[in-house]
Amino acid sequence: MSSYARYPSLQDRGVLITGGATGIGETLVEAFAEQGAKVGFIDLAADEGAALAARLAGSRHAPQFVAADLSSVESLRTAIATLRGRVGPFTALLNNAANDKRHAVEDTTPEFWDASVAVNIKHQFFTAQAVLPDMKAAGGGSIINFGSISWMLKQGGMPAYTASKAAAQGLTRCLARDFGPHRIRVNTLVPGWVMTEKQLKLWVTEETKVEIAKGQCINEPLMPQHIASMALFLAADDSAMCTAQDFIVDGGWA
Repeated sequence: MSSYARYPSLQDRGVLITGGATGIGETLVEAFAEQGAKVGFIDLAADEGAALAARLAGSRHAPQFVAADLSSVESLRTAIATLRGRVGPFTALLNNAANDKRHAVEDTTPEFWDASVAVNIKHQFFTAQAVLPDMKAAGGGSIINFGSISWMLKQGGMPAYTASKAAAQGLTRCLARDFGPHRIRVNTLVPGWVMTEKQLKLWVTEETKVEIAKGQCINEPLMPQHIASMALFLAADDSAMCTAQDFIVDGGWA
């Protein structure tokens, strides 16, 4: 990320990232650490999170990691409190954690649906709730909820995920109104099909590569770094009057 823009306002800023151990989240942790931010991140993947924190320990501020199940509000609140004690108050939040597990309508149980909603949208609200006092005390902040173009494309095969990601944009708009008087801006970062290790291993085939090439206006792989670049802008003071908006990074597909 060293050849990209630097944001002085991110240096020493407390930044909380959910789902930060792998995939897009890993790149977010790297990007904010490179900007000199104080990064705290949460993920269920304990080994991967610890390894990432160790790898970036030489940053201006060593990223702090807590392994926790984000679908449990109690565990989430405990993890945030622990990280606040290490990092200090949070004035930027990236609600990145998600699980796009495929499932057939006929096979979907209430338990699976509830678990999917918990990791894909429920945690976004309760994480925002948890950092609200920090941002109010600081006189402002930035919350970035992660959406997806999947529901815009009418993609089937994972209704719990697509419904949750559509809801993320509604959550953004109502929180932007509620938090705006405190100079807290809330936006949705909407990625396209990002070529993470997980996606390449589980879902990307020769057939889907053809679909991506046909859908995107720019026929190049969409990478985690492209998402991180937008996230840095939205967390920095440069986006001070951007709120209640959707920022789509998808190569021109949706």
